[in-house]
Amino acid sequence: MGTEQTATDAVLAAANLALADASPQEVLRWAVGQYHPRLLMATAFGAEGCAIMHMLAEIEPGVTLINLDTGYQFAETLALKDRINKRYGLDVIAVLPELSVPDYEAAHGGPLYNHRPDQCCHDRKVLPLQKAMAKYDPLAWISAIRRDQTANRATTAEVVQWDAKFNVVKVNPLLNWTKANVWKFIADHDVPYNPLHDQNYPSIGCWPCTRAVMPGEDDRAGRWAGQVKKECGLHLSPTPSSPELKDGAGI
Repeated sequence: MGTEQTATDAVLAAANLALADASPQEVLRWAVGQYHPRLLMATAFGAEGCAIMHMLAEIEPGVTLINLDTGYQFAETLALKDRINKRYGLDVIAVLPELSVPDYEAAHGGPLYNHRPDQCCHDRKVLPLQKAMAKYDPLAWISAIRRDQTANRATTAEVVQWDAKFNVVKVNPLLNWTKANVWKFIADHDVPYNPLHDQNYPSIGCWPCTRAVMPGEDDRAGRWAGQVKKECGLHLSPTPSSPELKDGAGI
C-alpha cells in the first residue's frame, strides 16, 4: 500500500471538521480532489451504493469501482450491474475469489455458508478486497454505510477515518443519511436499483444468506437470519482473532 499520502490524525480531524455538515456530494468531491486517481469504491449494488455511483458519475466517473463477486450473488444483482454500467457509462470491475464456487465447495466438502459463514465471507469477500487493494493501490476507499443500519455501524463516528483493516483512508459519504434520504435521492434522480428491494429485501447480500424481512423486523434481519452475525467483515475493525490475523478464525 502506498505511503506517500499517509493520513495523520490531524489531517483526518481537519477533514472531519470541514465536512461535518457536508452533503454526500461534497464529501465525494473532497475525496476525489484529495485522492483520485488513487480512490476506490467497492459496491454490492445496494441502494446506497447505487446512489453513490450516480453521484460519482457526475463528479468523477473515472473512480475505480469494484464489485466483490462471491459467486453467490443474486441474478437480479448481476443484472443491475449491467444496468448501472450502461446507464452511467461506468465499468464496475468484478473481483473474484481465488476459487470458483464449485471448486471452493469441493475443497470444503460442501458449502460453508450454513455452518461457517464467517469463513465464507472472509474467503470470498475480505480476501478478494485485500487483493484488490494491493492491485489498485488506493490511498482511500469509499463505503456506503449509514449509522442507522446496524448497532456496529452506529458507532462509526467520522465521515473520514483511518481503516486499520486495509491501511487506507475510509470515506463514508452517506454516514449521516437515513434510509429515507437514500430512497428520496433514488426517486428524485431515477437511479437504477435492485428489484428485490421491492420484494421486502432492504439489504441484499449473497442469495444463500439473504431472505426477505418480515413486518417489524429491522432492515438487516434478513442477512444471516437466525445468527448473531450481521456483517460480512469488511466494515469490522481487525482483532487478534480475525482471520486476517489468525488463520481459520471467524470475523
